Amino acid sequence: MGVQQKKVAVHDLVVGMFVSDLDRPWHQTPFPIQGFHIRSQDDIRALVSHCKWVMVDEAETRESKSVKGGGKQAFGKTLTKRGGGREQLQLPPLSIREPVTYETVTSLKKEMKASKRLLDDVELVLDQLFETLRTEAVPDIRPIAEITSKMVSSVIRQPDALLWLSRTRVSDSYLYRHVLNTSVWALVCGRRLGLNEGLLNHLGLGCLLSQVGKTALPAELLAREGQLNSEEYLIYRGYVSRGVAMLEGSGLSRAVLSVVQGHRERHNGSGFPEGVRGDRIPLLAKVAGIAEFFETLIAPRSQNEPMTPAKAVTLLYEMRNIEFQEDLVENFIQAIGIYPTGSLVELTDGQRGIVVSHSPERRLWPRVMVMTDTACKPLKTAKIIDLARYNDGKEASETVRVRDCLPHGTEGLDPSSYDVTGVESRWNLSRLISG
Repeated sequence: MGVQQKKVAVHDLVVGMFVSDLDRPWHQTPFPIQGFHIRSQDDIRALVSHCKWVMVDEAETRESKSVKGGGKQAFGKTLTKRGGGREQLQLPPLSIREPVTYETVTSLKKEMKASKRLLDDVELVLDQLFETLRTEAVPDIRPIAEITSKMVSSVIRQPDALLWLSRTRVSDSYLYRHVLNTSVWALVCGRRLGLNEGLLNHLGLGCLLSQVGKTALPAELLAREGQLNSEEYLIYRGYVSRGVAMLEGSGLSRAVLSVVQGHRERHNGSGFPEGVRGDRIPLLAKVAGIAEFFETLIAPRSQNEPMTPAKAVTLLYEMRNIEFQEDLVENFIQAIGIYPTGSLVELTDGQRGIVVSHSPERRLWPRVMVMTDTACKPLKTAKIIDLARYNDGKEASETVRVRDCLPHGTEGLDPSSYDVTGVESRWNLSRLISG
């Protein structure tokens, strides 16, 4: 039986229905991705506040209603086709013990100035660590642990600053750039989940150390990381166990080692090295896994075509309850936005720029540092457009939105040529759009 859409007034919605369309554009609502299950009365109240009616998938609704109990509902027939028919695994929602709510306590400008030297220090201690491991000596973890603590403090104070710096930083080392960005993605997600500072330190350190086993693999094999045959892939998979072995005796906590050990495991058991699944994967390893996967999509090794962040977010959403637990995927997207900090974008008026930050309430309307005019000519001075503020109260036809997410390295879009910490105060909203 196929799925049919039915128009339903928002006051008639019930938990378990699958909302496939709205009576208004999705970007005018706080819902992160087009199409979602109603999982609570809060979801219904949010729909009531934004819509008069919605479209509901009838087959999804019938199957969801047939599930007994008041908890989270199973997915219906349409969603079972996601991921090429691969097995899905439904678990109870993530439960964070004594979650912490973090407030942004400093401005992007101030935090970026405070953290610029931090990334130089990260690269230095990682170089020293990798060199030590190549000599098969027991590494001194203290310097990288201290750096991790500073990264955690920065993300707690202001989640966008370190993300901006890490994504716009130029480095000759793919491995360094990969572990750094993975760590920052994971910390931003962990902050959103409410992990306490101690757990964030374990998570960040585990991500920075997660790739150490690759230092023992042949350079030629690593250079073709995404294009290996079956025999080469078996060798490649061994980097996780090698990394754990390298770090034995270094005094790392079990929580940190669990990140190194489990960051390539997958929710449905399709990962490695152990092929464990579901709740047998430690929470910190789950967060590290989704962060590392996302970074691989948007910044693969040079021979592979990078995916735009917006497309990577869409792919992650399709993988919920397949490779990654559903509510972890949703929290990750909530944390980084539909257009994550550092994404190159084109606006509907033709201007191009880079996302500086996003609003959790308006994830499709981020703050953008515009670097070109409507004819794609570079501006002498960049300007910040806060789309959420500019579009507030405007009719849909009058809004300025993100038209498309552009590939990294798009010609004419070099954020290092501009100072994001100094541009905002020079512009008011009217000049931002007309300038």
